Amino acid sequence: MALMITEECTLCDACVADCPNEAITAGEPYVIDPFRCTECVGAEDEPQCELVCPADCIIPNPEFEEDHDTLLAKYEELHA
Repeated sequence: MALMITEECTLCDACVADCPNEAITAGEPYVIDPFRCTECVGAEDEPQCELVCPADCIIPNPEFEEDHDTLLAKYEELHA
């Protein structure tokens, strides 16, 4: 499942640099591209953006439910 950033985003920019897929872009709130977000599957053990977010405003995107294998395939395609 891709992640999304809620309106509680403080625009701190902490999540952008930690995304291995460059899926996060500036906005109000910041935006996670669901076609690039793999929840860090393939790169890390857990979503890095969630770890660094001081506002705890990153949640699963209900419109993009994906299992582990699908997320891994997406990661491999992005980094081929």
